[in-house]
Amino acid sequence: MIKVKKNIYDVLRGGFLTDDSSLKNWKMLFFVVALLLVMISVAHSADAKVVKVAELNKEKRRLRAEYVDTSTILMRMKLESSIREKVRDKGLKPAQKPPKKIKVTIKQE
Repeated sequence: MIKVKKNIYDVLRGGFLTDDSSLKNWKMLFFVVALLLVMISVAHSADAKVVKVAELNKEKRRLRAEYVDTSTILMRMKLESSIREKVRDKGLKPAQKPPKKIKVTIKQE
């Protein structure tokens, strides 16, 4: 039991980093620290991408709403009644007779 307490005390005090065979421990410690830094970097990158996706989704919804509004306005402008009102000032009226179809035939010699 005393040996276990001594080992725990050595670990807490950092004795495994200062003894003669500590070079292996330092290598492992640097490796673990490097992995942790890479993990933190990847996590921040993923968070930034999530924020960017959320911003793009908001922009997409805004543009979709603008498209629907513009499409509705255009549809109203193309109605025959609105066109009649716009050309009434210029003296144009709807035709009384329907248009005639012109058929073109080409004679082959």
